[in-house]
Amino acid sequence: MSEMLDTPVDGTLDATGLNCPEPVMMLHQHIRDLTPGGLLKVIATDPSTRRDIPKFCVFLDHELVAQHEEAGTYLYWIRKKSD
Repeated sequence: MSEMLDTPVDGTLDATGLNCPEPVMMLHQHIRDLTPGGLLKVIATDPSTRRDIPKFCVFLDHELVAQHEEAGTYLYWIRKKSD
């Protein structure tokens, strides 16, 4: 997992301090603006993202590359589906 912490990304979404449904709504907008195959890092503090973000990825066919939790902060790396 630690290898993902330094992986270059194509975009970052900082949803720190936001509560459901805001992180997923913002994720939807950020992923839309990303090029196909691009990697997005999401930073969140809402525990419901542990459920919502993986479901979002499955529903819209994006790849949840990795996720990590540390001290109440949730990190996700999502690869946008290719067209």
